[in-house]
Amino acid sequence: MSKSKSVTEVDPDATAHLQAEVDACYADPLKFVQMAWPWGQPGTELETFAGPDVLQAQFLRDLGKHVKERKFDGRTPVTPIRMAISSGNGTGKTVCGAFIAWWILSTRPGSVGTVTSGTYDQLQEKAWAEIQHWGRMCITASWFDIQASGIFRKDPMMREKWKLTPKTSAIGKEQSFAGQHAATSTSYFLFDEASEVADGVWKVAPTCMTDGEPMFFAWGQMLRNTGPFYDACFGPASKRIWDSRVFDARESSITNKETIAEWLQEYGEESDYYRVHVLGLAPRASEFQFIGQGLVDQARHRERAPLPDEPLVWGYTGAEGFMSKHVFWPRRGLDAKVVPPIFLPGDMPRDAVVSKAVGLLSDQRQGYRAAALFGDQAFGAEVLQRVRDLGYSNVFTANLGAPSYEDRFTDQRAMLWQRMKEWLSQGAIPDDAKTSDPLLAPGFFHQHGKLVVESKADMKKRQVKALDGPDALALTFYQPVAPTQQQVYVPRPRPWSPGGWMG
Repeated sequence: MSKSKSVTEVDPDATAHLQAEVDACYADPLKFVQMAWPWGQPGTELETFAGPDVLQAQFLRDLGKHVKERKFDGRTPVTPIRMAISSGNGTGKTVCGAFIAWWILSTRPGSVGTVTSGTYDQLQEKAWAEIQHWGRMCITASWFDIQASGIFRKDPMMREKWKLTPKTSAIGKEQSFAGQHAATSTSYFLFDEASEVADGVWKVAPTCMTDGEPMFFAWGQMLRNTGPFYDACFGPASKRIWDSRVFDARESSITNKETIAEWLQEYGEESDYYRVHVLGLAPRASEFQFIGQGLVDQARHRERAPLPDEPLVWGYTGAEGFMSKHVFWPRRGLDAKVVPPIFLPGDMPRDAVVSKAVGLLSDQRQGYRAAALFGDQAFGAEVLQRVRDLGYSNVFTANLGAPSYEDRFTDQRAMLWQRMKEWLSQGAIPDDAKTSDPLLAPGFFHQHGKLVVESKADMKKRQVKALDGPDALALTFYQPVAPTQQQVYVPRPRPWSPGGWMG
């Protein structure tokens, strides 16, 4: 593959031949995908794959039919192509988005696109990362600059007119999606994990689809049974303007069938967990995501001044390995952002982590005096015990996996996450996507009438990044802490004399 690319870069005849082959794929994205990557070639990561999965291939065929039906002539605007996928886990929908991105980039001069996702991490580490990764293997990679900030045509005159860029979809960023047009080409949007993309972004994007050959693609797991993504896949819009379909994980050749069998046995086919992550259907409950985007965004943009006697409480979770982190997250009443959380590398020596904990508990500055430190015994027990051995009696160990003493929860973790969720409706957290987005990760369901918050193990099975922070914040709700005793200055009365008050 690399040899072929080097030839096309220096040989005008080879370049012209490749350009002609790519141009022939204008209305045939499946043909482009089959040609543009080294399927089955020994020594490549695709040597064991003959081509795209059956579900991906059908989607690409249908996309080609839409292009042919519209017959865009380069001038007269056509009806937007809108396609949506409600998918089970691991069906290759994000990779399909990368196929579409490179087909449009390669076949449509002057095309302008935007890719987004539900959270910053999902955008940077999944959707955008996949587009960059597949782009570097693509036969047309040498035509473009593949950068962290975007993919741009190398021609200096076309760089800003022929591109694809990533944008965050958080509340408050809606207007950054406005103004994208390509009157003589294709303006397009790729919404990954679309159920979590802010509703306001869904409203702005269609305003950019009034000219040219516009396209709008949305896919992801259906985490709620309301909202624009649900409407596109299952609501009235799915019948009027969207070509929507379901990717059932059982029908995909690339999904982990052992994991699917485990989920079937553990949760049952009728559970919301199985419906969302395997069948690609919407949950019967209002939503599957335990903490929603709106709740987190409001907490990020909120400011809360703690009362003078509200205690500072630290929650601590130990690293589960060198790829995760040690997290100390503080909270004073409704405020969990003035004193920021601390993230330490997972491979930091234990003594250094102990030293950090001791430093936090020893800090006597106003607003930094710690009343208690609550930690999870699963991965933080050794650190917590060492701090106690050093004489700090305000250190407490929680067992998040132990049964809850409240009957409506399966374990203490579910109980603490519920308390944290209720607190978020009024509390304040750091206005930082990397810190706050992990709060959105776990789903939930009810089993035998008790709340279950999705485990870290199950999140990893569906390729969700490990949580490095939320459990630490949740631990600050482990038990009530008495108000801090404050030294209050009370002025002494001045003595009185017949001449009046004495100074």
